[in-house]
Amino acid sequence: MAGRTAGRGGRPLLGGGGGGGGGRRGKPSKAILAALLLASVALLLLLALGALSLPAGSDGAGSGAALSLHRPRFRRSASKSRLEKTGEKGEPWTEVLSWEPRAFMYHNFLSKEECEYLISLAKPHMKKSTVVDSATGGSKDSRVRTSSGTFLRRGQDKIVRTIEKRISDFTFIPVGMKYLPWLTQS
Repeated sequence: MAGRTAGRGGRPLLGGGGGGGGGRRGKPSKAILAALLLASVALLLLLALGALSLPAGSDGAGSGAALSLHRPRFRRSASKSRLEKTGEKGEPWTEVLSWEPRAFMYHNFLSKEECEYLISLAKPHMKKSTVVDSATGGSKDSRVRTSSGTFLRRGQDKIVRTIEKRISDFTFIPVGMKYLPWLTQS
């Protein structure tokens, strides 16, 4: 015991080594510290992979402090399930199309009824899509564009608000986020 002086009971005075169970009172064992460290790393890994999430607390339910465990909604195959083939809405799931650039396909995102409702809202207001006039920078009709479209007012009714909230929850982009056009100078 070089450099250490034994105290009562033959235990070293300077930390560590030897001694019976009486010397461990008040000090956590290495096994407990290792288990806590391992559990912390596992929790952080689950949070990073999205298998475990912290609720946003914006819906007013609960205190927002509890953790909620979700089954992963990622599937490798895009084959249709029995529910999808019959036209019923199955459980929503996400297909990763690409990580770079980031692109996902959200399957079973809207029910058939929600789709029909949105179509009925939009149909009376549909306008032919246009292209940008390179001379003026304005819009102009073109034979190239065959689509038509319209905009719905944000939050115009309960169903639209529910869909907007779902979009926000899936994309992690707050409801009402606006994007300004990218301006370039040549």
